[in-house]
Order: sequence, then structure tokens, then C-alpha cells
Amino acid sequence: MRCVFFDRDGIVNTSPGTGYVERLEHFHIQPAFLEAATIARDLGYGIAIATNQRGVARGIMSKQALDVIHDQLIGHLREEGIPLLGIYCCTHERNTCTCRKPQPGLLLQAAEEHEIDLAASWMIGDNETDIEAGRRAGCRTILVNETPDAKTRATHIIPTIGDLPATLAKLLETTWPTNA
Repeated sequence: MRCVFFDRDGIVNTSPGTGYVERLEHFHIQPAFLEAATIARDLGYGIAIATNQRGVARGIMSKQALDVIHDQLIGHLREEGIPLLGIYCCTHERNTCTCRKPQPGLLLQAAEEHEIDLAASWMIGDNETDIEAGRRAGCRTILVNETPDAKTRATHIIPTIGDLPATLAKLLETTWPTNA
């Protein structure tokens, strides 16, 4: 199986900026993510979310509050006809685990659980830690960032989330034609 991994804050939902999405009422799914996920699904890719949520470790939000947000997201995607392989989430503090991006642990876990071919997969994020996690796992990467780090190692760079659906469609069709 091939997969498109999406970072959560800034890609799946509107970024909270420097803070955390602490409550469901602050969680707003981005329409461009829904469109990109639909494209990935239609082209035969699995869909997974890989997210760091250290607000739990810091006591800013509870694990239960995070679960409510993720349950709502899963339900919404189901209503949209978008099957989700899973939400792979690191709630640890910095440097205390192997799953916190930029480590590839979340992607490796998903690959093991779903027999994902990481070399045929993509990681999409808005931060260099997302790109590095994808790269370390062996995925191709897309950085969504208006002002990317000059040292980015992303395979592709796009300025806004609004550019993602068309870019993803082009890249997925080019790398894995639907008639292959």
C-alpha cells in the first residue's frame, strides 16, 4: 500500500499559530485538506495523519480533549467518504521518544500496521520537522510554507494549503499512474 501522510495543525486544520488547539470549537478543518485527501483516496493512496501534540505532556490540554478532537475529525472524514488509516500522534515532550517528529517513528508505526511502502508514499507538512520525519522514513515530501527555510530538504515546496490539491493530483498521477 502507498500512503499520503498529512501533518495536522496547519495542514489538516487551521494552524493555531504558536499555541495549541485545546478545544474542539477551535478545530477547523481546511477545505483544501479535504480536497487533497479525496484526490489521494481516488488515486489509490491510504491516508494517515502524523502529528506532534506535546500540549498534552505540558499539561496545556488533556489526552481526553485531544481524543475528542480526533474522534470528531475521524467522524467528519467518514462522512466525507475519506477512509483514514489512523491518526498517529506523539504527545511526548521534546527529545523523550522516537516518535516525535522529526523522528520517523509515527510513519514507521503506520507502515508496520498497514504494510505501507514508504518509498511510494508522501509526507505533507508545514514545518521542517514534518519534512525530516518523512525523509527519514523514506517518503517523498511536500512542504507547505510561504517562507520555507532555505535549507529545506523537501522534495517539493508550495506556498499555501490552497495549492495542495492541484499539486498533489499532479504529483500522484505522475509518480503512480492510475492505470499502472
